[in-house]
Amino acid sequence: MEKKKYCIFACGGRGTRMGSPLPKQFLRLGEKTILQISIEQILKAVPDVHPIVVLPEDYIEFWASECRKNNFHAAQSIVAGGFTRFHSVRNALEKITDEDAVVAVHDGVRPLASTALIRKLFELACSHNAVVPVIPVTDTLKTLKRNDAGELEELPGAGADRSIMFGAQTPQLFRSGVLKRAYSLPYDTVFTDDASVVRASGVEIHYCEGEKYNLKITTSDDLEVARRLLSK
Repeated sequence: MEKKKYCIFACGGRGTRMGSPLPKQFLRLGEKTILQISIEQILKAVPDVHPIVVLPEDYIEFWASECRKNNFHAAQSIVAGGFTRFHSVRNALEKITDEDAVVAVHDGVRPLASTALIRKLFELACSHNAVVPVIPVTDTLKTLKRNDAGELEELPGAGADRSIMFGAQTPQLFRSGVLKRAYSLPYDTVFTDDASVVRASGVEIHYCEGEKYNLKITTSDDLEVARRLLSK
């Protein structure tokens, strides 16, 4: 029997770095919101996925209104976000009772993941407990800290070898039982993505090549890059 599939869209934050009064997931790329495009890309690649959308509680009705306005009628579960991304994903996992489903966790502001990448990740999830796309870091890395004056200073003796450094992307895919057990751990500030939570529970991660243009829209510059890429 084919496994059930879910995709948790983590967008419970307010995106303060964007400098917009509206949370960034609701900003528009053309005629659609970033979040709608992100959901549509997943459904286009894997139509039998059930979306679980995590939102700031006071924007849930706003999103419902946006869906009606844009004739976006995809069946979806809506969950109120928590204090951190960790707590938001844990809230969403309460909607999943099946211990052997495949669960993707995706940033709601990554609208440019290709259908080919998404399908590849779901295929890999059939034979691995945890699958995470990554891309190699190409910039020279500096280890710095801010001094009391707010200026950047290099940390003595610290360095980073970019030849072994990779940036993690989403969607990240997991067996539901594995993910739910991992999220029963107490919260830790080192949990910056779902893979870090699952790794802390003792489960090995299978990494695969991601995509350069699968960017997370965080700043106004990212938004402009995404608009140009979509226009092409």
